[in-house]
Amino acid sequence: MKPRIAVLGCGYWGSNHIRTLKALGALHAVSDVNPARAEGFASEQDCLAIEPEALFVRSDVDAIVMALPPQFHADMAVRAVQGGKDVLVEKPIALTVADAERSVKAAADNGRVFMVGHVLRFHPAFETLKALIDNGELGEVRYIHSHRLGLGKFHTENDALWDLAPHDLSMILAITGTEPIEVRGEGAALLDNLSDFAHLHMRFPNGLRSHLFASRLNPYRERRLTVVGTKAMAVFDDVEPWERKLAVYRHAVWQDSGQWAFTTNEPSYVAVGEGMPLTRELEHFLQCIETRAEPRTSGEEAIRVLRILTAGTVIHTGSSS
Repeated sequence: MKPRIAVLGCGYWGSNHIRTLKALGALHAVSDVNPARAEGFASEQDCLAIEPEALFVRSDVDAIVMALPPQFHADMAVRAVQGGKDVLVEKPIALTVADAERSVKAAADNGRVFMVGHVLRFHPAFETLKALIDNGELGEVRYIHSHRLGLGKFHTENDALWDLAPHDLSMILAITGTEPIEVRGEGAALLDNLSDFAHLHMRFPNGLRSHLFASRLNPYRERRLTVVGTKAMAVFDDVEPWERKLAVYRHAVWQDSGQWAFTTNEPSYVAVGEGMPLTRELEHFLQCIETRAEPRTSGEEAIRVLRILTAGTVIHTGSSS
């Protein structure tokens, strides 16, 4: 029998979890501080609606997916794991490193699975890109830059960096296999005191450098991760159709008689098997519950992501900066 999963938080992203878990045959219950919203999803998906306070002590709930405003994640995760539930917590898992560490430690102390919703780690194009890197197709990786731009969403507690960058930081950390030794952040707040535009500059122990640009106040959507290696460059562009999501550029640069020379080549598009990242993420969560394996996107990884976000956050004191 599949694990019985409850979704806590029936907002935009919670509703995606609800429908995906239903399709996987693992949705047991929904829960929200707004009872009417939970009842509506329960009726639509033919599952239980459970009050949040009751959720943590229900013996018929094996695990909880949390899609709450991030300031509530840590306390709810601690209560869940202490109640014997495995958890998948949406990003960001907390707004402070201390809260993240507290919830991850509670899961370890109680022997519970703790997974984080860094969903792009389960994107087939990223998995293929990671395999290319691991197989040496790009040579030695020297630089990684990511752009995640668009209009919205707007939050009162977390800025564009905290809302958008966790996905890219998770992918960058997976590629580098280590934390940066230097993080520098820049930000601009146009609407209130939270950054609507954010840049991160990172330096890693092996000399690799990385740059991240996130914006929630941009007129067009951009979802692009670029990896520059000594043999080739690769671009994962999630705005492109499936057949063009992963491109490899085999440019060459060399010195000739003291002068730099280079050749450019048209990109070759790498075949990527289609698949919904959220479905694959939740399938992985179910597998981890059943096997008790450490999730690919673990709590420890999420703590590393929060350390970078914290180091790169710009505090604005005026109405704009």
